[in-house]
Amino acid sequence: MTHAKAMILGCSGPVLTPDEKAFFGDHQPWGFILFGRNCVDATQISDLVASMRETVGGRNAPVLIDQEGGRVQRIREPMCQRYPSGADIGALYRQDREKGLRAAWLMSRLHAFDLLRFGINVDCLPVLDVPVEGANNVIGNRAYGTDPKTVGEIGEAAAAGLSAGGVLPVMKHIPGHGRGMADSHHELPVVTASRAELEAHDFPPFQRLKGELMAMTAHVVYSAYDPIYTASTSTTVINEVIRGTIGFQGLLMNDDISMNALKGTIAERAAAVVAAGNDVLLHCHGIMEEMVQVAAHAPVLAYAALQRAQAVEAAFGPGDGADEQALRDEFHALIAVS
Repeated sequence: MTHAKAMILGCSGPVLTPDEKAFFGDHQPWGFILFGRNCVDATQISDLVASMRETVGGRNAPVLIDQEGGRVQRIREPMCQRYPSGADIGALYRQDREKGLRAAWLMSRLHAFDLLRFGINVDCLPVLDVPVEGANNVIGNRAYGTDPKTVGEIGEAAAAGLSAGGVLPVMKHIPGHGRGMADSHHELPVVTASRAELEAHDFPPFQRLKGELMAMTAHVVYSAYDPIYTASTSTTVINEVIRGTIGFQGLLMNDDISMNALKGTIAERAAAVVAAGNDVLLHCHGIMEEMVQVAAHAPVLAYAALQRAQAVEAAFGPGDGADEQALRDEFHALIAVS
């Protein structure tokens, strides 16, 4: 990993093109990310993941995916069962707290079984955003609840389930996307809540999980801290809120740099994300012209960012050896009663 660049990249389709293989080989991204367009069948997914790692010298590079359940589940039937949403888990939790927490742990543990089969070792979960009334549906039923205690407790169980299975979690979207009145994929959400409101409602789930190894920033402006720049591009939010108030010291990546909440060219966005203090650039679309711009601004991992990346790679493991079928049966029994 000595010469890995501080970036996580996607690819355009179900197999790497010759240009992608050459580009990844030349630029040595630290990690990769998969989307639905990359997932056709089980053998193909495994082959794609293996070929990604071949381009970086066979290193056990992080390969990420958004496998939450509900509407955000990149690998679907028949490769993986269809899982319930975060809101479904939250509903069971409100009915019976212990059953809800067990279901959250079990679902993540099952995600780990599913993903490791393909060589995927990072799941962008848990979603720790706490929605407020009237917020845009971009989070919606992906959230576990509408209060910080519920979200924090379920998120903690979900992260633990992944880790038990040898897949590492990425908590998102730090410091909280729950107040966004716009979809940051398309436009810029501006949150005007006071610092006191944010510290009481939005930050606690992230504080609870501040010891996790990875987090993804939100493309949201928090005007109480920085009226101009999104969390992803704000030195103030990263240093004062994420590293300070929340206390997260792990590896920080931006939400997808292609999202239109960010202004400017891809090159300008990449430069801003790096300058703000993110450890790793995340670019998801697999568009070569954009990846070239990202690579031009992604530094080689060094100093604190390198140490955080090394801590992630050191934490990968085979999982706890649990009985998959027994856990599936237990999960289905719990969800059936909800």
